[in-house]
Amino acid sequence: MFSIIVVPASCGAAGEQIRLEPGETLEFGRTGGERTAGRRHLTIPHSGVSRTAGEIAATGSFWALTNRSSKQTYVVENPEGAGEHIKVAPGRIGAPVPFEFARLVLPAAGELLSFDVWAPRHDYLDPATDPGTYVSGEPTTLAFPLDRTKRYFLVLAALCEPRLRGEPHAPLPTADQVIDRLRPVWPAAGRAAVQWNIDYLAVKLRLKQPPEAVDGGPRLNGKKESLVSLALRFDLVREDELHVLEAGPATAARPAPRAADGECAR
Repeated sequence: MFSIIVVPASCGAAGEQIRLEPGETLEFGRTGGERTAGRRHLTIPHSGVSRTAGEIAATGSFWALTNRSSKQTYVVENPEGAGEHIKVAPGRIGAPVPFEFARLVLPAAGELLSFDVWAPRHDYLDPATDPGTYVSGEPTTLAFPLDRTKRYFLVLAALCEPRLRGEPHAPLPTADQVIDRLRPVWPAAGRAAVQWNIDYLAVKLRLKQPPEAVDGGPRLNGKKESLVSLALRFDLVREDELHVLEAGPATAARPAPRAADGECAR
């Protein structure tokens, strides 16, 4: 049973993919290598790539990366993670990569070369059969209690959308762009309402103190960037939830609760 599939940048057909079984390794670098038992080679013909640049090792549920470069840091990106990545320092051996789909990026003489690595489908606990689900006692308090039917979630989704759509370094939308994006589901949205919900989210996600706090705390600069960074880091908005931005009866959102409802807001 194959564990890891490596897809070179030039791959155009399924037959060109490199399939590794658990225990097999794949060396990659500028020069070719001879295949031996459990060891294969991917040639990257670029003068900026080391002769023996690194190695991928397959396991049953993930893969590990060895960086044999003495100077270059390699980056492994999660194409589905809105900028999520890990860095593998020069000389690091067997760094585990947790992404189901990954892109290995190699700096090479002013260029960024890459190829994809597909890990096996990840397994998760089933809440219906997990014994911990039925332990008696008080329920665990949510770290980020977001109501996805509220307008503040629409604003957060609109802010996160460009980076969730596969552009991890996309600039954040302006207030006017957020208003235009929300038009199908919130026709009356305006600058003041959008800004109110951004301020509300900053308080709700504990990025700033509520206005009535004795110590209001320092001013939060880059509020939108902080909100989006936190939301993407902890999957508070996922790509499969962006349907809330489309018109339809199932996506109708209610106004955010007022401070009198027990939640702090500006």
